[in-house]
Amino acid sequence: MQYVKNSWYVASWSDDLVAGQPMAVQILGEPIILWRSPSNQVTALIDRCPHRLAPLSLGRCEGDNLRCMYHGFLLNNEGRTVEIPGQEKIPPQAVARKFPVIERHSWIWVWMGDADQADSNLIPAAFGFDDDRWLLGRGALDYEAEANLICDNLLDFSHLTYVHANSFGSGESFSIEQPNIRKIDRGVKISRWVRNTAGPDSGGRSAPGSLIDYWQSYDFLIPGVLIMESGSFPQGSADRFGNDGPPDMSNALRAWAVTSQAVTPVAPGKARYFFSTGPHRDHGTEEDRDAMVAVAKMAFAEDKLMIEAQYRNMQAMADPRFVPSAHDRAVTMFNGLIRQGT
Repeated sequence: MQYVKNSWYVASWSDDLVAGQPMAVQILGEPIILWRSPSNQVTALIDRCPHRLAPLSLGRCEGDNLRCMYHGFLLNNEGRTVEIPGQEKIPPQAVARKFPVIERHSWIWVWMGDADQADSNLIPAAFGFDDDRWLLGRGALDYEAEANLICDNLLDFSHLTYVHANSFGSGESFSIEQPNIRKIDRGVKISRWVRNTAGPDSGGRSAPGSLIDYWQSYDFLIPGVLIMESGSFPQGSADRFGNDGPPDMSNALRAWAVTSQAVTPVAPGKARYFFSTGPHRDHGTEEDRDAMVAVAKMAFAEDKLMIEAQYRNMQAMADPRFVPSAHDRAVTMFNGLIRQGT
């Protein structure tokens, strides 16, 4: 499978990395150790001690440094060995590769390509827990499948009608009507109106009462990050505003909500899926947030069941090939960007 090296990948939730406790993660098959210093600096190194290649994630934090607990090599936050028990001279090659790392939007992002090309401006503008406009909850799932299959799933919402009939209860519109799709910098934008629908309530399920027009728009960005806003508007809004959507989301009648999702390739046939979701403070409560997270977890478990089964079928085939449909337009556009490596 093809993935972009020169990109920021989500390695962990910020809150999950505790100061003084090394964390082992894997991205694109590379073992990585993350650790947070007492001064709150996060470091990402290859998870191999330069001495005997033991996992540094089994080591011990000592201030801003990390000690390998096999033979005691002490590495600084640049990956350089600064102490070797029993000898004064330190070989210049006693270095562990350092990865550029940034905390932003409540995630820890690691740049997997050429460190000289790491550009913090390329980190997608997700919704973080430090943005107090939103009441957000979060979750994560581990997949026994390729990350690109999860990305394909997120780029084609026609599956909502079938896979998520028992969770989101999205109805037939998603499978019958085509969304508006256009290319944007390092990704695609996908948006749609669902006309004359009950729409979701603040808890994320179909809402009773008068019919409305429901707006949903999201960016799907390299390497596999989804950032979405949605809301319910008065009937006639779809015809009034057209494909550009409502000019001001704060005018939503109800259910103004956001979600940020990130797909990280862990290793061949393995991926991790991070997500957060919740309503605007003026459109929901903490109880509504918890209900949205519960529905999302149910829905994403439905995706996981289907995608892992899909991947097993593909693994059993010598040359698996897809038959495209009209709903694959965004999938084709995004995968073209991946092949270009942009």
